[in-house]
Amino acid sequence: MTAPPRLLIDGRLVESSSGATFPIVNPATGSEIGRVPDATAADVDAAIAAGRRAFDTTDWATNHAFRVHCLRQLHRALVEEGPAMRALTTAEAGAPRFLTEGPQYDIPVEGLRWTIDLAETYRWETDLGEARPMGVPTRRTVRREPVGVVAAITPWNFPHQITLAKLGPALAAGNTVVLKPAPDTPWGACEIGRLAAERTDLPPGVLNVVTPHDDAVASALTTDPRVDLVSFTGSTATGRAVMAAAAPTLKRVFLELGGKSAAIVLDDADLRSAVGGVAFAVCVHAGQGCALSTRLLVPRDRYADAVQVAVETMELLAPGDPADPGTVCGPVVSAAQRDRVLGYLRLAEEEGGSFATGGGVDDTKDGGFWIRPTLVTGLDNSARAAREEIFGPVLVVIPHDGDDDAVAIANDSDYGLSGSVDSGSLDRAKAVAARLRTGTVAVNGGLWFSPDAPFGGYKQSGLGREMGVAGFEEYLETKLVAEPAT
Repeated sequence: MTAPPRLLIDGRLVESSSGATFPIVNPATGSEIGRVPDATAADVDAAIAAGRRAFDTTDWATNHAFRVHCLRQLHRALVEEGPAMRALTTAEAGAPRFLTEGPQYDIPVEGLRWTIDLAETYRWETDLGEARPMGVPTRRTVRREPVGVVAAITPWNFPHQITLAKLGPALAAGNTVVLKPAPDTPWGACEIGRLAAERTDLPPGVLNVVTPHDDAVASALTTDPRVDLVSFTGSTATGRAVMAAAAPTLKRVFLELGGKSAAIVLDDADLRSAVGGVAFAVCVHAGQGCALSTRLLVPRDRYADAVQVAVETMELLAPGDPADPGTVCGPVVSAAQRDRVLGYLRLAEEEGGSFATGGGVDDTKDGGFWIRPTLVTGLDNSARAAREEIFGPVLVVIPHDGDDDAVAIANDSDYGLSGSVDSGSLDRAKAVAARLRTGTVAVNGGLWFSPDAPFGGYKQSGLGREMGVAGFEEYLETKLVAEPAT
């Protein structure tokens, strides 16, 4: 295991100013595996002050080459510490081991390298040429500059992926950052802070990591006037609160929020392949992914066949030890999350649904927080279980009556994060995909997740985009400089 977690404030690795800590629990066992400093309001204030000072009084914001140098050091450290970081991710997040070699660790680390390369070649100034506004000969230059102090608030489900998708662009663009990870998974963020402090030339205050357990303590990150931008990933309900808290100081906000994505299977699709893929995906990491398709829309006259395929797939994916390389479905992250999922399963039954498989806890396990992969049948799209984000290995299958009806059902949602379309005709699938009000769409098995591709949603799934050039530019301001033309 890695070093005990500590805060990073103004270049120093420290304990909480109160000396208090709180436990980190392994979701596969329910056992404490470490303790993290419980950051106080004074600690958060000191971190914000350090970020403000570093931005205002050093050349971090303007020295592009130095930023690239420091971030390459961080990337190298993350690569070298890969085995320990992967093990830590499995231990504190319950992430299946195979995922740590992909989107839970290796891909986000590679994404950091992609962002560093972008910053090294990015066009920070653009010459608009000469013009004569109101008859005055003028040369115009557009400059891209960092926003300032960024508060990065991250969730527990994919802690490294989301942390690095915020830290990389924010720091590469010249901002300073105060990182606040979720209380369920703080250790990995503290490790990134330790590596930044011990193995890079990052100036004090450029990166700060605080781990308050109390949301009220963390709320200063959204209200303090010294913070210029809040980058938040989490639930839509909390996103609304972040946006409201930031409004009095007119902070910029980036919000990557919830989803209730629909997988549309058209009547000419390979049913076994399409349905099996969706059923498999919803079990990965116990369904704890905002962009997973948790509504399966299938042709009405093939409903029974689709249910059978989904059941066969999900029953092969019983929850298992996430440290086992063959495990796909691990535990949910906490007792609270387990109880939340169980509450939705009870609600699904009250609404008239039934379980073709699963429907409760996995009582074969000793300790930990386990939910059996569950297929809900008998509901339509008006049911709460079909409309609200559950964040567990739960798939609701809904019949549709053709392409138009499938699109209408898919778009009848407060969310618009992701989705998929499967058809025997690529052109037909693309035509349906074009009508979906979502930020990402997979067509016939295409994969949209990549460091160079923008990710984000429509409607109440958020504001802005993460990753890709669009994600980098979320952390930049635009300045127009006009000078006399010669």
